[in-house]
Amino acid sequence: MLGCEGSGLRVRYWLTLVSGLVECLGFAGVVFGWASLVFVLKSDGYFDYLCVNKTINGTITEVFLFPSQREKLFPTETTFLSCLKGFLPFSLLQDCSGQDEQFSIIFTVASFMNNFFTLPNGFLFDHCGTRVTRFVGIFIYTAGTLLIAFSDATLSVLLYPALSCIAVGGILFLVTNMQVGNLFGTHRSTIITLYNGAFDSSSAVFLVVKLLYQDGVSLRASLIFLSSCSAAHLIRTFLLMPRSHIPYPLPENYNYGLKCGTAQMSHTPEVRADNSNIQTSQVTETTPFQAKNSTQERSFRSCILSWFFFLHLLWLSVMQLRHYLFIGTLNPMLHRLTAGDPALVSTYTNAFAFTQLCGILCAPWNGLIMDRHKGKPREAGQSETEADLKAAVLSLSVTVLQCVVFSLCAAIPLLPLQYLTFILQVLNRSFLYGGNAAFISMAFPPAHFGKLYGTVMALSAVVSLLQYPCFALINGFLQGNPFAVNVALTILSCLAFIHPIYVYLHCRRQAAERAMANITTSS
Repeated sequence: MLGCEGSGLRVRYWLTLVSGLVECLGFAGVVFGWASLVFVLKSDGYFDYLCVNKTINGTITEVFLFPSQREKLFPTETTFLSCLKGFLPFSLLQDCSGQDEQFSIIFTVASFMNNFFTLPNGFLFDHCGTRVTRFVGIFIYTAGTLLIAFSDATLSVLLYPALSCIAVGGILFLVTNMQVGNLFGTHRSTIITLYNGAFDSSSAVFLVVKLLYQDGVSLRASLIFLSSCSAAHLIRTFLLMPRSHIPYPLPENYNYGLKCGTAQMSHTPEVRADNSNIQTSQVTETTPFQAKNSTQERSFRSCILSWFFFLHLLWLSVMQLRHYLFIGTLNPMLHRLTAGDPALVSTYTNAFAFTQLCGILCAPWNGLIMDRHKGKPREAGQSETEADLKAAVLSLSVTVLQCVVFSLCAAIPLLPLQYLTFILQVLNRSFLYGGNAAFISMAFPPAHFGKLYGTVMALSAVVSLLQYPCFALINGFLQGNPFAVNVALTILSCLAFIHPIYVYLHCRRQAAERAMANITTSS
């Protein structure tokens, strides 16, 4: 067993960091590999009873042959249909929009649960601590993987609770792991964004499931293996995670884990009740939500009613909606751009899933942008929080710019361009969620982090429900062409620029007030 002091303690910190990274990379965000899983589910016949035969007249015939050409080559409708079946994939002769709609609803519900349940999860984490929260998360996650494992085409409806359970359990893994950044002080934002990047990259797990399926490994076998990994989660919960929370700033010789429990309680008693969080109220730095000329932090209510919170919610919600709609409609979009060629659909689905692995590589860049001022001397009278906010302006702006470019590429119906779209999507998504957690940790009072993070995720989840009416609009009025919706979402994404502009103006206002105070003092 590792020691509880000196170098042994540092090794424990690093083991916690690396094991948490593996946990987030392998399990936390697998729900966002939905496009790969849909390919497997369609092959296994889930919801295939909703597919109906296409009408030949007015659809396929007009697409592939002009009427005059068809009359010369195929004198009768029966001859044309039999030849068409011989040369075209069977999927082209069926209308599976009903099946696609069911898969879209499942992903909409799961992505909503992933975000909305961050609020109760945050309160659970604040008041019950890490160990209890992880027990709940492991149980829910395992239930979700087992539901998929023991479902089949006749029990397709089990996908609704299954994917939602995986989403909720996965976000609990992320929430309990983000506090690990508190163990590493000046690199805190970088580690928080790294974990969020691992969360994004874990969507590639369903790519592995898809590739194994194509090599003969059943979906059930893969999901049972994921369920059995819960034993490793339980071991890590006892050995490498605290019972309550990791405080910030970190006390000297802070200990945690099964064998260090006694030392932890004797040297660094954990803060509980209202102040228990991944950060503690030991921080004396002023924040934008601390009363002037007072060390008393503002209430949770005043934080959520502030412009900072509202604009940050806008920033997150519009970009998240863009991403959710893209992921949820990726499979039908690829079917449309490839004219239903299953080999091409599989190739582009694999390419999308492979790019998701890069999330863990992209996310730390955002953390480095936010931490670039650490270790450098601050301006006279400038607080650490003010310096953090000033550094965050660039991160917030770059994230919005990435989203706009990604949305533009997604709107252009050119198949080879989608490779670039996939790269921009994973880059932007890594910046988005890592930047979200890091900004809340630096801009708001530390005692409210869990509740504020949960609230902003829950409210953004409500906005994300708009993806279903968007999908219905594409399938209905727009007859499967998403161009108009993509253009509208690109314009909507530009609204997110308001947030970094407001933060920049806030920092300028603080600098001006500081300069006036210095002039008054000197005179």
